[in-house]
Amino acid sequence: MRVDIRWLLARLNANYWFYPALFALGAVLLAFGLIQADRMGAAEWLNRVEAIVPARPDGAANMLTVIAGSMIGVASTVFSITIAAVAYASGTYGPRLLTNFMEDKGNQLSLATFIGTFVYAITVLRSVRLDEEPPAGTDDAIATALPGFVPQLSLLVAYFLMALSIAVLVYFLNHVPSSIRINSVLEGIGRRLLRDIDENYPQDHRGGESPPAPQGSPLAAQATGYVQLIEFDDLEEVAREADCRLALDVRTGDFVHPGMPLVRICEGEMDERQEKRLRGAFTLGSTRTPTQDPRFLLDELVEIGLRALSPGINDPFTAITAIHWLGAAIADLGLRDLERRREDHPDGNRVTPLPETFGQFIERSFDAIRGGVAASPVAALVMFDALRDAAIPLPDRRRKDMLREQGRMLYEQACNRLDGPDLHRVEERYTAFRCDFAG
Repeated sequence: MRVDIRWLLARLNANYWFYPALFALGAVLLAFGLIQADRMGAAEWLNRVEAIVPARPDGAANMLTVIAGSMIGVASTVFSITIAAVAYASGTYGPRLLTNFMEDKGNQLSLATFIGTFVYAITVLRSVRLDEEPPAGTDDAIATALPGFVPQLSLLVAYFLMALSIAVLVYFLNHVPSSIRINSVLEGIGRRLLRDIDENYPQDHRGGESPPAPQGSPLAAQATGYVQLIEFDDLEEVAREADCRLALDVRTGDFVHPGMPLVRICEGEMDERQEKRLRGAFTLGSTRTPTQDPRFLLDELVEIGLRALSPGINDPFTAITAIHWLGAAIADLGLRDLERRREDHPDGNRVTPLPETFGQFIERSFDAIRGGVAASPVAALVMFDALRDAAIPLPDRRRKDMLREQGRMLYEQACNRLDGPDLHRVEERYTAFRCDFAG
C-alpha cells in the first residue's frame, strides 16, 4: 500500500492537471466563502474606504466577464506555449527529458493560477444581480431584499487575483525560454543527480565494495515493465514477519517480465499471501523515472552529450557541459559507500539490495560517452580534465585507478579517430594526465 501511495505522489508531481484541478477547487471554495461573507455584511467597511469606490452591478458584471474571458484565453495560450516548448526540448535534447519538463513547477503553477482565476471569476459572476433582476429565494426574501447585489469583497479579491495573474504571466514568459536553454536543462539534471546521490548513498566510503548478496529461492515477477519504485519498508516488514532474509535481484530502472526473479528468499520460507505482498512492493511501469534511480539521470546527461557530438548537431560545447556534470557526479559517488543502507535495526537489516559498484557508475557515464568524445578534440581535452578532477578528492586508490583507466581508453580511441594537430594536442594532454595521476 505504501508503495502505491508513493508512486501516486510521484506521478501527481509529473503532470499538468493536478495543480490546475487543485487551484480550481480552491477557487470555487474561496468564491463561495467570500460571497457568503458579502451577504452577511462583512464588506461594509469597504464603503468607508475612500480609495475604493463601490462597484455597481453593471460594472461588476463587466469586470468579472473581462477577467474570466481573458484568463481562459491566457490559459489556452500558456498551455500551447508549454506544449511547444516541451516538444522542442524533448525532440532536441532527448525524449527521456519529457519527464523533467512535465515536473517543472513553474509551468504547472502558472497554468494553475490562470485556471483558478478564471473559475473564481465565473463563480463570483453568477452571484451579481442587476437592479432590475428579482432576487432568488422564498417569497419573504424577495419582498424584503434590496434591488441588486454586488459582492464587493469578492470583487476586490478578483481584482487582486487578476493582478497576480499578470505577474505570473510575466514570470512565465521569462521562465519558458530560460527553462529550455541547454545550460539550464543540464544544470537541473546535474543538481537533481547530486541530490539523489546524497539521498541514496548518505554514508562516506569506508573501503571495499558491497559484499555479494546471499543465495536463496527466487520469487519471480508476474508482470512486465520497468521497476519504477521499490518500497524497502514493506520488504523489511514482510521479511520480519516471515523471519527470513531477502536479497534483491533487481534495482530501480531494471526491466522485468514474468519469470524473471525479483527477489531471493534466504534463510526461510513464505506463504502465498506474503509472496503477494513482496511483489506489491515493486511498482512497474512503461517508462523509467528518476525516482530512486540515479542511473536514469546519468543516462540523460550521456544522451545529451552524445546527441550534441553527433555529426548532425556538432555542438561540442553542450557535450562539454554534460561532461562537467558527469565529472561532478562521479567525484561525489567516489566519496560514497555505494551500499544502500537503511536505518539499523536491533537484529540487523533483513533486506539486501542488489550490490552496486563504482565501476558500474563509471560505465554508465564516462564509458558510455567516450565513443562520441574521442572524435571531438575539444571534448576529449575536457574529458581528460574531468577525469583528473574527479579523481583528486578520492581517498580510494582503486577508484582513482578506474578513472585513470578511462583516460587511457579515451586516448587509445582518440588515436584511431583523430590525426594531425588535433591528435598532437590530445597526446600532450594525455601525457599531462598521466603525470597528474603519477603524482
